[in-house]
Amino acid sequence: MQCPSCGMDVVQEAVYCHKCGQRIDQIDGDAEQTTRPAAEPADAFRDAAARDDRNGVPEREIWRGGYSSKAMIGGWFISGLVDLALLIVGIFSGFGIKGWLILLLLMLLPWLYHAALLCYRRMSVRYLLTTQKFVHERGILRRKTDRIESIDMDDISFEQGPLERLVGVGTIRITSSDRSHPELLLPGIENARRVSEQFDDARRAERRRRGLHIEHI
Repeated sequence: MQCPSCGMDVVQEAVYCHKCGQRIDQIDGDAEQTTRPAAEPADAFRDAAARDDRNGVPEREIWRGGYSSKAMIGGWFISGLVDLALLIVGIFSGFGIKGWLILLLLMLLPWLYHAALLCYRRMSVRYLLTTQKFVHERGILRRKTDRIESIDMDDISFEQGPLERLVGVGTIRITSSDRSHPELLLPGIENARRVSEQFDDARRAERRRRGLHIEHI
């Protein structure tokens, strides 16, 4: 099938032309289409999104999350190693009561540090993925909210270290055409593989809904 506006070959199921953005599933007449100027692709797809919003296309929540406490397993492991090393030093050094109190305080500091870091990370980030956009909030006292349209996401991947694979957490990487966040990292995501697949499914579904074929991205 060819676009009546620019003549580009498009897939049979397409709603919009991937080159000029012209809607091709509702053609009232060849004369009307030939006299209408071709829009830039980006503008055309944004216009399509606005029309979909006006037509009442429902937006559905897919995933909501934040920083998982399981992502701190590396920090807890390091704290345990530090405590073990300090304990061995204390045993072979023959400390008195005062020396042992100082040693116990030093052993406690890594755990307090990682506990405070975990509280900050859990309170400072919030994530929301819907069928049309991804919203991420950052900050505690001053909250900053940004959004990336699902159609602007170009690639979704995730990374996991050895300890992270044991507990099923990881870092999701989003590459997009969004000017504010061309590459966004989401660390400490539980079930990172499943969540990354949800992101990928959402962007593909939204592009199909807007008539933008994946092979032409």
